[in-house]
Amino acid sequence: MRLDKMTKLCAQTVSAILSLFCAAIIFAAPSAARDFRPVLTSSTAYSYDPAKEVDVELVLAVDISQSMDTEEQEVQRAGYVAALTSSEFLDAIQVGPIGRVAVTYMEWGGVDEHFIVAEWTVIQDASSASHFASKIAEAPLRQVQRTSIASALEKSVQLVQGNEYTGLRQVIDISGDGPNNQGGSVTEMRDRMIAAGVTINGLPLMMKSNKNTWQAMLHLDHYYEDCVIGGPGSFAIPVRSQEGFADAIRMKLVMEIAGLHLPKPAPLVQKASGRERIRCDLFD
Repeated sequence: MRLDKMTKLCAQTVSAILSLFCAAIIFAAPSAARDFRPVLTSSTAYSYDPAKEVDVELVLAVDISQSMDTEEQEVQRAGYVAALTSSEFLDAIQVGPIGRVAVTYMEWGGVDEHFIVAEWTVIQDASSASHFASKIAEAPLRQVQRTSIASALEKSVQLVQGNEYTGLRQVIDISGDGPNNQGGSVTEMRDRMIAAGVTINGLPLMMKSNKNTWQAMLHLDHYYEDCVIGGPGSFAIPVRSQEGFADAIRMKLVMEIAGLHLPKPAPLVQKASGRERIRCDLFD
């Protein structure tokens, strides 16, 4: 008889505890229940917009440091405008699986000196390419003091991560006529940016190499190869004359959009007498 009473008492106790627990959930925290419910039903955070999907997210990061005189800046601008509206570039876009790319054009100099000349734009045909190129052609020229490749790379990756597009590949196309001389280690920044999933390609501008002793001694093309570019399929194309500027940019853009890369000029295993690597921290 005593056992029956104990069993009945236990059952009543368990029932009371469960009732209190349920009441606590329903009445003590109704706002929590309300906050939780929309997370399950809302599709905003996971919505898919096919219009935002592109083959490549491409940042054109262009040097406007003081060593770039007005004539060189004008040649640079004209080269990008010609390349972006060329039939070769448009054909490369069309053969992609999606058939469109997202591009932005940023000019850079020292630390935190970044100027967005043309905002992110989807290019998929001659009309959209011409519209984007016109923003570059019509923007006023700027000139700044220092050359922070490290800061330009960091800003470029921020632009990629902060846009509204989803690309199969993310590429930073950085041009410049000198080494990194501000903003810390360029190689450390390069490695961090590559770890973020981007490919960095280079356009070393060597149009003054015959006139400027320090640039000729530096071998800027080797500097870009050893210290700046990186990621899957990365490459650098040096520009050695104003006449060849537009052709170099056009070839570079086509390769970036098509996902091509330059063939290795030498075997992976080289003799000890081969080219010495550039000291990347020489000017940092």
